[in-house]
This record gives sequence, C-alpha cells and structure tokens, in this order.
Amino acid sequence: MRRKRIPTSPGVILRELYLAPRGISVTDFAKAVGCSRKHMSQIIHGKARIEASLAMRIGAVLGTSAELWLNLQNKLDLYQAERELKKWKPQEVFHAR
Repeated sequence: MRRKRIPTSPGVILRELYLAPRGISVTDFAKAVGCSRKHMSQIIHGKARIEASLAMRIGAVLGTSAELWLNLQNKLDLYQAERELKKWKPQEVFHAR
C-alpha cells in the first residue's frame, strides 16, 4: 500500500511527544542516552538515523521499547526507498519454489 504522505520522523516524535512536554533539553537527553548533543540534534532534525543500540538506550531512558523507535525509523526508511526506487524494475525475478 502506497503512503500519501511522508511518515513522521522519529526525531519529531521524540521532540514533540517526549522531550518538549517534559521540559527535557536536547543536551540533557543526549547525556542521559550517552551520545553527543550534536548527534541527538541531528536525529531530532531528521539528519541522522536511529540505530538499534541508540534505540535501546532511548527506550530505557524514556520507558518505551527499542522496537518503537526502530519501527518509526524503518517506516521512514522504507518510504524514502520506495520513492528512490519508484521507476526501478528488476532485470530478472527468481521466484521461491
């Protein structure tokens, strides 16, 4: 099923639903999860991806699951891949038997 709009990035969800309502700064959150402020800022602004190890740390700090953050990232990645490969067709298809 094709999406009509780009999925919300995990960084936006992190900022709008978790950090801002709790008054947590990017600097304080970055320290809590053990990454640089610059890297966390890049995630929040959609310039960097959330990888598995960071997803586990975000989940532990916020009381959520790592799967939540990885699923949000995967939805965005798949949307972008679909757009990039929109006109691509395989030269050959090998069906499962």
